[in-house]
Amino acid sequence: MATFEQLGLPSEIIKTLDQAGFTEPSSIQVRAIPFLLDSEADLIALAQTGTGKTAAFGLPILCKTEGKGKEPTTLILCPTRELCMQITKDLQGFARGWKGISVVSVYGGQSMSIQINSLKKGADIVVGTPGRIHDLIRRKALVLKNVERVVLDEADEMLDMGFKEDLDAILEQTPETKQTLLFSATISKSVYSIASDYMKEPEEISVGEKNKGADNVTHEYYVTANQNKFEALKRILSSLPNVYGIVFCRTKKQTQEVADNLQQAGYNTESLHGDISQNVRTSIMNRFKRGRITLLAATDVAARGIDVNNLTHIINYNLPDQNGLYTHRSGRTGRAQKSGISISIVAPNETGRIKQLENLVGKTFEYKKIPSGEEVMEIKFNSFLEEMKNIDTSEFGYDHYFSEAVSKLKHLKK
Repeated sequence: MATFEQLGLPSEIIKTLDQAGFTEPSSIQVRAIPFLLDSEADLIALAQTGTGKTAAFGLPILCKTEGKGKEPTTLILCPTRELCMQITKDLQGFARGWKGISVVSVYGGQSMSIQINSLKKGADIVVGTPGRIHDLIRRKALVLKNVERVVLDEADEMLDMGFKEDLDAILEQTPETKQTLLFSATISKSVYSIASDYMKEPEEISVGEKNKGADNVTHEYYVTANQNKFEALKRILSSLPNVYGIVFCRTKKQTQEVADNLQQAGYNTESLHGDISQNVRTSIMNRFKRGRITLLAATDVAARGIDVNNLTHIINYNLPDQNGLYTHRSGRTGRAQKSGISISIVAPNETGRIKQLENLVGKTFEYKKIPSGEEVMEIKFNSFLEEMKNIDTSEFGYDHYFSEAVSKLKHLKK
């Protein structure tokens, strides 16, 4: 296995990575970092979400950035404010104490004047969503004439979200001599159209098979009538004592209904959809990342940019309208060498799509029966007993409470 040092990164960056606990580069980092350190050629890089793409392009960019500039030399475009904030946080962490590099993020939902003031102070690297970047260009608050490289991160999602016109307008403002780096989890005709219009004979790096699912994710499906879906969801969740994940729904209305009904059923759930304000969304995401919320009910658009590495489950309350979105959903679990499970609840007339999705991700989906009430009770009881068994009370001298508990439960029979 290669090390970050062997990839050609300078000692200052290596020290920062060591302090942050990064010891081994991921596959996309092994392929992309040496290329970007040595080459000014355009690049298309295909890798699944959660494989370390930010460091793959970010570390070489930091190495090539002089620092303390007035106008940006690097522009990074991404689909959502959450991803924008995460990329900015990562780059600022990598660059801490080195060269005085300034990284500024701009996105919708934050005061435009705050962002304009930040840009006036000087920015070497600007990270932003297409809509806000385009607005700032129109206001002449962001000048891109000195841009040496543009990164299109999650290019497929930006196009799916309808940012094509914004991307066209932004890229037209950048120098023709720039280096363009396109990072995407999937490849499509629309992604290749961006490459055709704005890239010069790009090299291509692919980690894993195109459009394939993550190796650490297993796939399961349950079949039930539409009118019984919520009851099936409750049974499934009840059979997963330590579930920490996202329930994907098709519409904003359905997302809110599922979240409300799960709350009423005692599940620690919140909703994410387009009608949730930015302040509320930020609060929900902070609590979710800390584990204070264990389930999010979300639409595909609202979930984009969520960056949580230890999700145990993705649950498709509805299958996505487009099969390609399934890999985006399922790719949110099974990250950072951890395993994950993607569950789909389908109606009898939707089972044909399971075969399509199997072909898409290159894996067999396991058919499972919805747990009965008796099975759910057994799972809950065994989970409770396991928790009790693992409690160490010796140092507190509370062992006598367990003797009392055993005595009180003697009347229970198998």
